[in-house]
Amino acid sequence: MKIAIVNDMPMAVEALRRALAFEPAHQVIWVASDGKEAVQKCAEQTPDLILMDLIMPVMDGVEATRRIMAETPCAIVIVTVDRQQNVHRVFEAMGHGALDVVDTPALGAGNAQEAAAPLLRKIMNIGWLIGERGNQERSVPSPLRSCASRQRLIAIGSSAGGPAALEILLKGLPRDFPAAIVLVQHVDQVFAAGMAEWLGSASGLNVRLAVEGEAPQAGTVLLAGTNHHIRLLKNGTLAYTAEPVNEIYRPSIDVFFESVANYWNGDAVGVLLTGMGRDGAQGLKLMRQQGYLTIAQDQKSSAVYGMPKAAAAIDAAMEIRPLDKIAPRLLEIFAK
Repeated sequence: MKIAIVNDMPMAVEALRRALAFEPAHQVIWVASDGKEAVQKCAEQTPDLILMDLIMPVMDGVEATRRIMAETPCAIVIVTVDRQQNVHRVFEAMGHGALDVVDTPALGAGNAQEAAAPLLRKIMNIGWLIGERGNQERSVPSPLRSCASRQRLIAIGSSAGGPAALEILLKGLPRDFPAAIVLVQHVDQVFAAGMAEWLGSASGLNVRLAVEGEAPQAGTVLLAGTNHHIRLLKNGTLAYTAEPVNEIYRPSIDVFFESVANYWNGDAVGVLLTGMGRDGAQGLKLMRQQGYLTIAQDQKSSAVYGMPKAAAAIDAAMEIRPLDKIAPRLLEIFAK
């Protein structure tokens, strides 16, 4: 993979170079010391992946991500030395299309290869994502069930650009919204709690991490909170599972949507938002086959039109809507 590094700290650049050296297939094609230089170099030579720092002079990583995704889009991973201090900037960058976040590898002590492993694993997954590998056709679920109960669920999946999209969508819903909401966002578990807090503060809704064994409930927005997949069980509770282990998207939107299609006993809506790749498209199709309303974000309002495009291509979405029209539609359906 052709990789660019954007970082103004020589020690961090060296740590990233040393980490990448453990995988000979990776090639560093250029290094930029600030966001402005990165935008220029990306226009001249667009890499497969950028490892983007957040705090830099001239132009920070958030603005550089926004500019690059608007002008010469490519995969971007945010690299930070202090995720707690920079959590809001992380989600801003992801809102502009950054795919993931990872700590700067600490190669100064201990086993250097172990320290490099988290970064290399994310790069491997992004390589699969860019190549759209690992996508498996899902089996058709059982026949449509009766939805006589009044349980209501909104299942939402998002990836690159998702934090900002989720903020806008959730802001459009009142605190007394009468449906349970479960969010599956591609984000590392070390950032999940911060994201839940950020979304709750931004939207005014009760947003928290989903807990093993609990059931979705109206008035609460649950966010998948680990690197394992989240799924709905037959008894209506949520569970985390490592299976399927070969699913490159973690947590997988397809896995959750499929479980909703199979086991939710009530009314439901599936919503697939901005993101790179195809995760969620097959699961959304299964929900539609079960008779549930399915919505995909439109191209113009998507930071990255990958997942919604994949859903539209296989006729998984009954409705394709601009982001700012999705919350009003959900209100129309459930807040009667």
